[in-house]
Amino acid sequence: MDSSPTTPQLVRFSINTQGSDFAVGDIHGCFTALQQALDHINFNPAKDRLFSVGDLVDRGPESGQVLDWLARPWFHAICGNHDFMIWRSALGDPYPEVNHLEHGGGWLNELDQEAQRRVGKRLAELPLAFEVETPEGLVGLVHADCPYDDWQDMQNRPLSASAADCCLWSRERFQRSYANPVRSVRAVVHGHVTVSSMQKLGNVFFIDTGGWKPSQGHFTFLDLHQLSAIRGPGPATASIRRRYL
Repeated sequence: MDSSPTTPQLVRFSINTQGSDFAVGDIHGCFTALQQALDHINFNPAKDRLFSVGDLVDRGPESGQVLDWLARPWFHAICGNHDFMIWRSALGDPYPEVNHLEHGGGWLNELDQEAQRRVGKRLAELPLAFEVETPEGLVGLVHADCPYDDWQDMQNRPLSASAADCCLWSRERFQRSYANPVRSVRAVVHGHVTVSSMQKLGNVFFIDTGGWKPSQGHFTFLDLHQLSAIRGPGPATASIRRRYL
């Protein structure tokens, strides 16, 4: 991975004393469905915050709305591999390892050059990781996998190319069912791997439950203060309010 000089490695958020903090899995250009899910769980933008674990764009029909969502003061996102591929293409340096057009990236070509530049510049600014202070301790967010067994390494060590690649692309922890906890952090939250319901390995949570899929799946919201998951609307849950998994 070639990282952008404007991309911070890690951004920290202080504790939210007024409301709740939620993490949500991959959005993939399905912002209307996301808003419906937020309404379903009674999200309050005046006091609550929403943290996306990345993959804001591609596959869904509303990827062009990404800048509008990133301008909302309560919405915060890290970089996913799809966001990475989009900003690389938009800024004239396509990622050579993957044919992005085969993975939902064609919407970018429908924008004029100036719009592509704006999207690319903004997505290139997304950090690779967040840490959010909660009443019970820090919670980390990384799109695909944490490259270290100790969160202090995310805080203190400059990411190598292979470590940054792990943050964006790796499925190894999930595929190996590696349940050793990440030390020095209360929990770490990932998307990237699509699961039917939230999965937990040690203190690592996988929360992409396919809310972007048109006929199946749902958004899962992880309350970062309580570490409890709330299932948003889906084929079997349209009439259920704040159902905890």
